Amino acid sequence: MDMVPAIARWVHFLAGITWIGLLYYFNFVQAPALAAAAADKEGPGGAGITKYVAPRALLWFRWSAVVTWLAGAALLGANFVPAFTLQPGLAGIGVGAWLGTIMLFNVWVLIWPNQKKILGIVSATDDEKGKARRIAFLASRTNTMLSIPMLFFMANGMTHKALIGL
Repeated sequence: MDMVPAIARWVHFLAGITWIGLLYYFNFVQAPALAAAAADKEGPGGAGITKYVAPRALLWFRWSAVVTWLAGAALLGANFVPAFTLQPGLAGIGVGAWLGTIMLFNVWVLIWPNQKKILGIVSATDDEKGKARRIAFLASRTNTMLSIPMLFFMANGMTHKALIGL
C-alpha cells in the first residue's frame, strides 16, 4: 500500500467528518437552540454559545473544510484535472469535488466573514449584522443541501479502475 494515498484518504475522511459534522451541528442543533434561547425571556439566553462555543466551532469548521479539500486534492493526485473537468471514469468524483469546492468557497467567502460580524469579532452596525445573519444562514443552508449529493458523489464517484489508473 502506498502510504501517501492511504494517509490522504484517512485525513480526508477525518477532516470531512469534522467539517460536515459541524455543518450539521450548526444547522440542526445550534441555530434552533439559539432561537429558543432568544425566545426564552427567563432563561440564560444564547450568550454562552455565541461567546464561547460558536467561535471555537467555527475555527474547527473552516479549517476542517480546508484540510478536507486539500486532502481530497492530494488523493486525486494526477487525476485532479481530469476529475475537475469531468472526464470519463472520473465524472462522479469530479461532481463531488466541485460540490466540495463550492462548499469551501461558501465557508470562507460567505459564512466566515459574516459570522465575524454576527459574533462581534469585527464591528458592524445592527443593519450590517442583520444582513450578515441572512447571508450566513443562506450559505450554511446551501452547504447543508449540497452536502447530501456531495457525500453521495464522493463515496460513489470514483471507480476502482480510475483509482489505480487503468
